[in-house]
Amino acid sequence: MSDELKLIAAAKAGSADAFADLVRAYRVRLLRFLLTRSPSYADAEDVLQDTLVAAFRYLHSYDPRWRFSTWLYRIAIRNAAKLRGPELVEIGDLRDQENDPLQQCIADSETENLWVSARQLLNDEVYSAMWLRYAEDMSVNDISRALDRSASWTKVNLMRGRRVLGTHLNSAAQQSEAYG
Repeated sequence: MSDELKLIAAAKAGSADAFADLVRAYRVRLLRFLLTRSPSYADAEDVLQDTLVAAFRYLHSYDPRWRFSTWLYRIAIRNAAKLRGPELVEIGDLRDQENDPLQQCIADSETENLWVSARQLLNDEVYSAMWLRYAEDMSVNDISRALDRSASWTKVNLMRGRRVLGTHLNSAAQQSEAYG
């Protein structure tokens, strides 16, 4: 039995410490994801808290046949859907304070710019699928369960999302060359 499954079993038995240890592994990643789906940092934090409370409250319903992260992101997606605003927080609002070398900042900036562009170009579900696949490294099946969509829908929309972003990046590169 994996450490995660042991923590889940202990949390199901009522251990708040086990649940805290379990959630600690996902807190930052969930907040980053929610920042892209919330109108403000405070709203993203609120949705995160609601998600964690719901996860603790309904932990008895978690089925260990599926990944815990899939179940947790599904709760987060549902909570975030209740709170949508016109302005989104850029991913750069949340930084990993432990890693601050210049090269990491440059790489983070390029990644953030890509995700900001993706947020503007893709609809909510396609963006979520792209985020879960490439930022969270989830499998197509896990993404399908998290978004309550078929595996076929997930594959097609991941492909469409990549195509839209590729077209956008190629267009931006051509414009940069024309002015450079």
